[in-house]
Amino acid sequence: MGKLVVRNIGLLLSGKMEEPIHDGDCVVAMDGKIADWGYEADLDTEDSDTVVDAHGVTLAPGLIDSHVHPVVGDYTPRQQQLHWIDSTLHGGVTTMISAGEVHMPGRPKDVVGLKAMAIAAQRWYENFRPSGVKVHAGAPVIEHGLVEEDFKELANAGVKLLGEVGLGTVKDGKTAKQMVDWARKYGIQSTIHTGGPSIPGSGLIDADMVLETGTDVIGHINGGHSALPDDQITCLCESCQAGLEIVHNGNERAALLTLNTARELRQMERIILGTDGPAGSGAQPLGILRMVAMLSSLGDVPAEIAFCFGTGNTARQRELDTGLIDRGYAADFVLMDQAQHAPGATILESVQLGNLPGVGMTIIDGVVCSGRSRNTPPATRLPEVVGT
Repeated sequence: MGKLVVRNIGLLLSGKMEEPIHDGDCVVAMDGKIADWGYEADLDTEDSDTVVDAHGVTLAPGLIDSHVHPVVGDYTPRQQQLHWIDSTLHGGVTTMISAGEVHMPGRPKDVVGLKAMAIAAQRWYENFRPSGVKVHAGAPVIEHGLVEEDFKELANAGVKLLGEVGLGTVKDGKTAKQMVDWARKYGIQSTIHTGGPSIPGSGLIDADMVLETGTDVIGHINGGHSALPDDQITCLCESCQAGLEIVHNGNERAALLTLNTARELRQMERIILGTDGPAGSGAQPLGILRMVAMLSSLGDVPAEIAFCFGTGNTARQRELDTGLIDRGYAADFVLMDQAQHAPGATILESVQLGNLPGVGMTIIDGVVCSGRSRNTPPATRLPEVVGT
């Protein structure tokens, strides 16, 4: 991978809510990791393998989609669609986290089969990154018959996630909690389906079950698609410390309720973003950007903070080595600028007015993976590779 230098950055977003904007105009990465950042005059930029001239655009950590349902490669049978992950890369997303490979045709529900599929899914996305995107997959949906030794076996094989609790045969909080506790014992993080049924065959998961189960993340707290009543959403925010996952495929009003409640609790660091796609609503290549703009504009949140919901907050909640501009973190970046003719004096003001920025480049592990986005509005300025 060698040495990457990104220079002439106009605005450097950190992904950190406590310090959302870094001082600096340059980032240096070595062998796929951030080595330093700051002002170019103070950094070692010599002997670089790749130089990107940002031409004054904004650099942010690559966006993270905390809730997707991949199947295999860059194909989803849910929508009979190819290259949905590549399209999402063009929306600035460099990392995706599986909430379960539930759309696999013939998905096995017996213990042997579900473990085999989870390990296989973890392996095939570990071995293959569609268009360079990091997909953390292999998230088994819990079913009756699983015992503690099964979770130990899964963890030893590299599985680090549980699919949405409630999408399998386990529907009661007591049984689900036992399995979630086993998973946590072996370092496996858990998410629960929240709200009404997503598709025929799934069921209601209310606040009582969410709290009893005690997962690490409250999956689509704003519904996937149907949200819980307001008092239950407020109760969830107030009664635990789990991640509050807001998704594009959910209820926008419930999303704003979650945001406002978290703000009142002074716990906005719990807010993370996902799309819950591909699903009945399709694939959403711009879903995370749209959530950032929506929460910033309608939720009255500074855009630089809203970007943290889809970067650093998720990185910290999910214990990832990406999503923050900090030394030692993965050199995963999105370079973007105010969209052409969009209102607002700056990119941040434009986003806070509800407008999407234009993505000009994505970089993953220090490697340029895409140029000008084919999906976002065209950016006013574009970065370019000026030396290799």
